Amino acid sequence: MATGSTMLGSPTPQFVGAFALMSPVLADRTLESCGSLQSASSNPTADTLSPPASARIPLADSRCVVALWAWPLHQTIERCYVSSPWIKGRRKAETKARLCFSVSSVSEMNGTETRRRAHPSTNGKSSGTAEEPGQWGRAWEVDWFSLLGVISLLCFAPFIVFYFIMACDQYQCSVMEPFLDLVSGEATLGSVFERSASFTWSAAKIYAIWVSFQVFLYMCIPDVLHMVIPGYVGGVQDGARTPAGLINKYEINGLQCWLITHVLWVANAHYFHWFSPTIIIDNWIPLLWCTNILGYAVSTFAFIKAYLFPTNAEDCKFTGNVFYNYMMGIEFNPRIGKWFDFKLFFNGRPGIVAWTLINLSYMAKQQELYGHVTNSMILVNVLQAIYVLDFFWNEAWYLKTIDICHDHFGWYLGWGDCVWLPYLYTLQGLYLVYHPVQLSQLHALSVLLLGLAGYYIFRSTNHQKDLFRRTEGQCSIWGNKPSYIECSYKSSDGEIHKSKLLTSGFWGVARHLNYTGDLMGSLAYCAACGFGHLHPYFYIVYMTILLVHRCVRDEHRCSSKYGKDWKKYTDAVSYRLIPGVF
Repeated sequence: MATGSTMLGSPTPQFVGAFALMSPVLADRTLESCGSLQSASSNPTADTLSPPASARIPLADSRCVVALWAWPLHQTIERCYVSSPWIKGRRKAETKARLCFSVSSVSEMNGTETRRRAHPSTNGKSSGTAEEPGQWGRAWEVDWFSLLGVISLLCFAPFIVFYFIMACDQYQCSVMEPFLDLVSGEATLGSVFERSASFTWSAAKIYAIWVSFQVFLYMCIPDVLHMVIPGYVGGVQDGARTPAGLINKYEINGLQCWLITHVLWVANAHYFHWFSPTIIIDNWIPLLWCTNILGYAVSTFAFIKAYLFPTNAEDCKFTGNVFYNYMMGIEFNPRIGKWFDFKLFFNGRPGIVAWTLINLSYMAKQQELYGHVTNSMILVNVLQAIYVLDFFWNEAWYLKTIDICHDHFGWYLGWGDCVWLPYLYTLQGLYLVYHPVQLSQLHALSVLLLGLAGYYIFRSTNHQKDLFRRTEGQCSIWGNKPSYIECSYKSSDGEIHKSKLLTSGFWGVARHLNYTGDLMGSLAYCAACGFGHLHPYFYIVYMTILLVHRCVRDEHRCSSKYGKDWKKYTDAVSYRLIPGVF
């Protein structure tokens, strides 16, 4: 998700917040804040593959000194890649260009676009417009700050997840007590790990069955819901155009998979009794080791696959930094066969399908321990289920989001979807197992209204954008014809594009009001747990860092892309997230 604040080749702090990279699923909540629907879109030419000199990064960049220990392996894999059948027979110049540069595609927030080719005139300048449009593309520099952020996350993100789960298991969800014990010497890392449940083969069996079942549903059960549910978009859908000019097809069947999974879960709990409804929380820490194994395995496989047998070599991105390549990914859309797409599967399944099942397991455990289910647990289940169902109802729309249209598939998507999402997005339910909070009617009603209001703003904002995009501005928003600012930008292949940035409805109130709705919903999840501990509030802290960082990052990209036109837009819509404040 890294972007630059200036044009290609400019070093930029891409990791303003360390947590901001760990957002494999959150990107589905929003599209980018620039104006076009798709990337510049013809098949790649020599111009497309040849960036400005300032944008190129040699494969053995001097910034990789910190990665010298891994460089022999990196070079060996790279030699295998260059000699593989995928590369043999291609021109040397084309191969070098591919290894140095790939044009990144961005799916964006609110507009329609037209485009025309900028033909050079006799004086060497574009004859397209009086003033050179802003250029657009993904930054290639891996500066030291970004590299530090990558290495820090690779080293510490797994421990962050373990810390919050261990805090509930050993310290009744106290965030500070384990830290103080470690600092004072009353506990050591070794003693903490000794008291934690370890890997078990029973947990491995459970997780293997779970992932295999989701693969089966994803690959073998074509969607039929779009044939019977009005308004639902499912079945085979086109994705956005990739940097290489390809349009991948996807089988959209997430809602169907979610329904089948949950019908079987409920049927088991009430009729079949194949396993206990508390099976997830009863194996929660052993399952953590299993999810880490899968997360690292799929990330490593995708890393090696990009060198040896990429799905589409033109869409690979090599920075010359082994850490950055591993974390942020090389391949744009790695696939096995025609239909198994790594991005779509791991972003939506197994993590998000499991989200609501994990909450149901927490609810069953609360019933088992205390003989009743609290209203706070019900609120968390209901509000988070609304979000999950919204995700799968709009899964076809998700194909136009940053995860699919901009990010390459690496550790932060692969591991993040397997580990970070199911463990840290469900902290509220876990906390309520250890602290069964019963809210007052006023508190419960306030939390419900906050969550529903946030969802309404989030969904309505994105709906307005989607309506404006689909109708090319020929629609009504809040009873009036929408206003917009027309912008132009130039992609790396020289094409000039026109985009419209919506300034009506919610988009005229703030530039990222969908983020605001998202934060309101996140706060509602946490507030449902009362105010006794900090533990369940990690989510709103993380989400605030994530979305503020993304807000600033998106605007840096759009300022580079649109230039003076972006200034017109920010003058028309003054605030980012909170009208009158920020």
